[in-house]
Amino acid sequence: MKSLYWHDYETWGEVPAKDRPSQFAGIRTDEDLNIIGAPLVTYCKPSSDVLPKPEACLVTGITPQKALAEGLSEREFIEAIHAELSLPGTCSVGYNTLRFDDEVTRYSLYRNFYDPYEREWRNGNSRWDIIDMVRLTRALRPEGIEWPNHDDGRPSFKLEHLTVANGIGHEAAHDALSDVHATIAVAKLIKDKQPALYDHIYQLRSKQKVAALIDLVNRRPLLHISSMFPAEHGCAAIVVPLAMHPVNKNAVIVCNLSVDPTPLINLSAEAIAEKLYTRTEDLAEGETRLPLKLVHLNKCPVLTTIKLLDDASAQRLSIDKALCEKHWQMLSRVDLKEKLQQVYQASNFKPSPDPEQQLYDGFLKDADKRTSERLRRATPEQLQGQNFVFEDARLSAMLLRYKARNYPQVLTEAERQEWLDWRRSWLTDPEAGAGITLTELAERIARIRQQQTLSEGQQQVLVDLESYAAGLLEN
Repeated sequence: MKSLYWHDYETWGEVPAKDRPSQFAGIRTDEDLNIIGAPLVTYCKPSSDVLPKPEACLVTGITPQKALAEGLSEREFIEAIHAELSLPGTCSVGYNTLRFDDEVTRYSLYRNFYDPYEREWRNGNSRWDIIDMVRLTRALRPEGIEWPNHDDGRPSFKLEHLTVANGIGHEAAHDALSDVHATIAVAKLIKDKQPALYDHIYQLRSKQKVAALIDLVNRRPLLHISSMFPAEHGCAAIVVPLAMHPVNKNAVIVCNLSVDPTPLINLSAEAIAEKLYTRTEDLAEGETRLPLKLVHLNKCPVLTTIKLLDDASAQRLSIDKALCEKHWQMLSRVDLKEKLQQVYQASNFKPSPDPEQQLYDGFLKDADKRTSERLRRATPEQLQGQNFVFEDARLSAMLLRYKARNYPQVLTEAERQEWLDWRRSWLTDPEAGAGITLTELAERIARIRQQQTLSEGQQQVLVDLESYAAGLLEN
């Protein structure tokens, strides 16, 4: 049976590769968005090498003491989540999940010796994210829904702003379960008001369906929705596909037709690459960013025919259709495939020295997956009595940490000392790769107290965090 598993994480920080989950909530629905089964709500105990960021604790109100008292170990936490997400026929979905929550899941699975990707595709499974569907609805079919703005007038797509504007109950924003209920309610609102649009975007969780929309032979323009485009344009742009990515076979290089493509036509591949990876603040005065972007077929991109962008919508979104047509004609007269593939051939990926942050350095081998499964099933006694040999150096390096966090009683004296030495470095050395060090934590807390007016509850959160941090090196 096909079902959707709506979920949300709260975390100890904003970087999934470095910052751990603190809370998870998930609710299963059928494809008509009727809830089926009981929700899963759980906290995750921070292991003794985890240092929460104070900003995250203030947003969620979750302290490490609360998670330690009420939570599961990360091994048990991700085991329970994996059981739900890997149920056959499951589409895992949420609000901004592709860019954040799915990354939290992948890194948590990887740290705990699971294949980080299988649950996304095996047994008819898929993943989805409704945030770009919300953006598309506001851009093209806004009728019947109240659309909030930020104080400066720019469109807001924050979940808590959408729920307030539309009278949707969302009493505890940044509580995982409350956020999940709110996300389902927003999805129901769009499904009710714009069922055809909802169904079209739901189908685009299949990369085959996405690929069928992209015409690289005739280079037909498409309307694309992305957070990379300005909110004042409805996060919308008319783009033209120009070439497949030379390395990532799930990525297509596209050009935003609102921007003059002359530099792409005239500049060398080397010059384009240099400009492409220059930070916006480092561009010369008056210089605009190159209008190149990647569309990832396997990340549920929102693409539609440009026929849906009528003149009234284009005017409202400040999209000049005539100018886009002119730029398309310019690009139609040249073939930039070879040049652009040369641009993207060179990787801008900076590997991390920390094995637990090296998720994207390569896929796991089948033999290592089998060893990993044996490791996950091992009792403490078996951990002491068996060897777990991996071909992948990342997994070999992660093994001691896995044992120390979950079964410290099985460590030899030498392993225990190695763990303690590593943990001290991790918590204190800015070069070690952690999201935050003890010194930086103290500095941030002092800065927050100086610059913000805190409620009594927020003040207590910071006191609890200081108390937790002080105990880490004592243990």
